[in-house]
Amino acid sequence: MTYCLGIITRYGLVMAADSRTHAGVDNISTYQKLFDFSVNGDRTLVLCTAGNLSITQSVLTAIHKDIKVDAEVNLYNLPSLDKVARYIGNKIRQVHEVDREWLQRDGIDYHCSFLLGGQLPGEDVELYRIYSQGNFIQATQETPFLQVGETKYGKPILDRTLTYDTPLEAAAKCALLSIDSTMRSNLSVGPPIDMVMYEANTFSLRHQLRLRLGDPYLAKIRKLWETSLRQAFDCMPSVEWEQLPSADPAEDILID
Repeated sequence: MTYCLGIITRYGLVMAADSRTHAGVDNISTYQKLFDFSVNGDRTLVLCTAGNLSITQSVLTAIHKDIKVDAEVNLYNLPSLDKVARYIGNKIRQVHEVDREWLQRDGIDYHCSFLLGGQLPGEDVELYRIYSQGNFIQATQETPFLQVGETKYGKPILDRTLTYDTPLEAAAKCALLSIDSTMRSNLSVGPPIDMVMYEANTFSLRHQLRLRLGDPYLAKIRKLWETSLRQAFDCMPSVEWEQLPSADPAEDILID
């Protein structure tokens, strides 16, 4: 399993992903799941991948090949981000046409998902989730984040803290806490954590980081978050129990 997250605000974009893959409890590997296809000064394009690793790697290989041979349609000549999402969806379908039948025969899950975030000239910052079938949805001001993979543990903090007006630095902290909460509750998600932060209209990806296992900052925010949660819990008022009427003692007398 994996966990990937994208957040848009009026100030830009944050995207983050873990790097753990599982093929059983005793076979844990690390593969990068966040990829930068940006062209400095022209377009910002960031992809996160989740699901069947062979499928996502085949899609990425096809995307790279189109760029290398300067295909008529590739990531660097499409005019809008929704067309980029459609292009990636078509690549997923093409790979499925070749591999899906054989994976199904052995009962292997062939599904995958992609997150696509970025900005092209003349457009706002946008964020898409591309499904295994090739269709996609878009993040909105009312729902400014999208997740793929193991989503449930990291969602509550996003629901409670994020809005479209959240500053980028706060959104980045929220993304890390969301991933840390997921790692805390699910061993199939784990470091290294890759994250990028993009400031709208700059067309330059200036903020990137990789947090490895044992990273001091990752350990620090986990400790502070757990301490803060305990303090908040201790401040919660006690439960106000409803007082039920006492039973009539006479009702407890057994009559033979």
